[in-house]
Amino acid sequence: MPTSIIPQGSSGASVEVGGTTFAALNVSPKPLDHGWFGHYSVGLSSGVMAAALGANTELVQFRWTDASRYCVIRKIRLSASVSTTFFAAGVPWQVAMVKCHTWTAAGSGGTAAAILGGYKKRKNMGASLVLAGDIRVASTAGLTAGTKVLDGAPMQAIVAPCPTAAPNGTMVEPDTVFWQSEGHDGEHRLVLHQNEGFVMRNVAIQALGVWQFRVQIDWSELPRY
Repeated sequence: MPTSIIPQGSSGASVEVGGTTFAALNVSPKPLDHGWFGHYSVGLSSGVMAAALGANTELVQFRWTDASRYCVIRKIRLSASVSTTFFAAGVPWQVAMVKCHTWTAAGSGGTAAAILGGYKKRKNMGASLVLAGDIRVASTAGLTAGTKVLDGAPMQAIVAPCPTAAPNGTMVEPDTVFWQSEGHDGEHRLVLHQNEGFVMRNVAIQALGVWQFRVQIDWSELPRY
């Protein structure tokens, strides 16, 4: 038979839900249980992006290859600014995040994050299972795609201004949350299985400007989810 469990507070009084005497259940949220693995964060900075960047050029790549553990993407933050040359009037910057699967060969070009046991949020966490070269950011041109299949539509996309004159060259404000999936409100997190990942792509941008961007990625590596 089912067993009822009635929580009690330190005074011995039963917890009430929606009660009027404030016998409430106090909860202390904790991070996802990572076992022998961990929680990680990496900051990626582009080089000075060349003018007239092509449509759907890949700017950031994140690939997960482990066969038995899971990668949970928690948050992605984005900022971008004019570098040396302002834009002419025209289309705004359109950037999108697209999930990938069947990713059997890593991309190339740009700058690869040097994993080497780094990016841990706590010293005693395990080294990341992300392989060298599987987190990558563009330098001056787009990244080479590698071998993968992209979903047919983005999971996220934003439109940002292409400033045309001083003094404000901001395209995306620092620490703008581009993607967030914490799960506390019932939303399912983005969970990567073997040979899955995501890319951030330049969908379109006005041709003449020269600019830079920065991306912060927070993720967890878990034995189960």
